[in-house]
Amino acid sequence: MKFKAVIFDMDGVLVDTERYYLQRREEFFGGHGISISHLTPSDFIGGNMKDIWPRILQGSFDEEKASELQEDYEQFKENHPMPYAELLFSDVPDILEFLRQKEVKIALASSSSMFDIKQMLDIHQLNSYFEVVVSGNDFKQTKPNPEIYQSTMKKLGVTPSETLIIEDSEKGIQAGEAAGATVWAIEDKRFGMNQEKADLKVDSLTAIQKLLTESSLKMIKA
Repeated sequence: MKFKAVIFDMDGVLVDTERYYLQRREEFFGGHGISISHLTPSDFIGGNMKDIWPRILQGSFDEEKASELQEDYEQFKENHPMPYAELLFSDVPDILEFLRQKEVKIALASSSSMFDIKQMLDIHQLNSYFEVVVSGNDFKQTKPNPEIYQSTMKKLGVTPSETLIIEDSEKGIQAGEAAGATVWAIEDKRFGMNQEKADLKVDSLTAIQKLLTESSLKMIKA
């Protein structure tokens, strides 16, 4: 196989959470009397809320207000957790087992909090597949800043040319490309995300597994 490591984003790649995030955001901001009508779902997808407060609050933005709202939002999320048990894409276990059998290093690099990441992994008993798990909260800036992927590759001990990143969001694709890795995107058909910078767009993890299997067979024949 061409790749020695595969790094997965979480939301929209492993779990179908984006529509729930949309509903939760609308409920939170509506309860605080804050309009987000000037933003689109794709403005939020793939990033971290801490990075988008200036765009949310616009002329009324200040650091103290944003910090208070961030704390409120974190509490709101705890009180309205994602139903992760219902949201795992059905082909996730198959591709993770396939990669493990091929002795490919596997990592998860998500803009979500480590609490959410671990909750998802625990619920679906997926922890053993991932050699490295990284949260965007560990960085001053998360996607589209490439640092999250650069750090993950360093922890895995692989170079960008040896790495495949699987993403869906515009911010995530930009981060992966800026980190120098190959980026394949799960094609978005709901939120209007710009995925043009991806090296390849595919419709599912099953399709990715098929492409990686074909790649392996070509190498064996060669």
